[in-house]
Amino acid sequence: MIRSAILIVLSAAAPLLPAADAPPPLKVLMVTGGCCHDYEMQKMILSEGLSARANVEFTIIHEEGPAGKKDKTHRISIYEKDGWADGYDIVLHNECFGGIEDNAFVERIAKPHEEGVPAVMLHCSAHSYRAASTDAWRLCLGQKSMSHEKNRDLVIENIAPDHPVMKGFPAKWNDKADELYKNEILFDRFVPLAKSFGQDTQKDHQVIWVNEVGKGKVFGTTLGHNNSTMEDPVFLDLVARGLLWACGKLGEDGKPLAGYESQQK
Repeated sequence: MIRSAILIVLSAAAPLLPAADAPPPLKVLMVTGGCCHDYEMQKMILSEGLSARANVEFTIIHEEGPAGKKDKTHRISIYEKDGWADGYDIVLHNECFGGIEDNAFVERIAKPHEEGVPAVMLHCSAHSYRAASTDAWRLCLGQKSMSHEKNRDLVIENIAPDHPVMKGFPAKWNDKADELYKNEILFDRFVPLAKSFGQDTQKDHQVIWVNEVGKGKVFGTTLGHNNSTMEDPVFLDLVARGLLWACGKLGEDGKPLAGYESQQK
C-alpha cells in the first residue's frame, strides 16, 4: 500500500509577532482524510478559521489510500506507533475510516486521549473505526453511532446555553445540507449541548457535546459534512470554543482566556 502524508505547519499570521506577554500558541495536531468528504479544502477552512479565533498552531497530517483513493480502511501512518500524539496540546480529528477492524490499532489511537491528551472530534470521526469490535474509540467520542440520515437541512437546537462552549451559539441554528448522525448509545460521561430532530427515527439526536475519557477532555460535533457548514462562522466559532474548552483555555463567559485569543491582526 502506498501511503502519503502531508505535513503542514500553520501558525496564526506568521509575519505578525504575538504580544510579549502572550503564551505560546496551543500546538494542534489535525488528522484528516478518508472517505466521502472534501478534506483537501476542509483542512484549510479549519486551520485558517480556527487560527483567526484562537492562539493556535497547526500540524496537519492528511492521508488517503493508494494513489490518493479515499479508502475507508487506510491506516493513518502516525497511528502505527505508541506516543503518536506526544508534543501536542490537543488533537483535532476530522477523518473518515469506518472500515478498519483492527482492535489493537484502534486502541492505540484512543490511548493518548485516555491518558489526558484533549481531542476535538468532527463529523465522520464519529463513524470512524466503527467496524472494530472494541469500544475504545467510541468511549473517546462518548457515543456509539453507526449510521446517519440523508443529507438535508437541519435545525440545531441549543439545549445548554449556559455552557461556555455554547455561549454565543444561537438558540436555533439552520444548518443547511448536513447529515444527522443517529445516536445509538450515549456513554456515562457524555454531556449533550445541542440536538436535532430525526425525520427517519422521529426522535432527537445529540449533535454537539462534550465528553471525558480517562483523563482526557473531548469536544465533539457530528455536524460538518459539507464545506458550507465548515466555513460558516457559527460553526467555526463553536469549534474554536470547543477546542479551547478541551484545553482548559476557555472562560466561563465563552471567551478565550487571556493570551489564547487569536494573535492575528
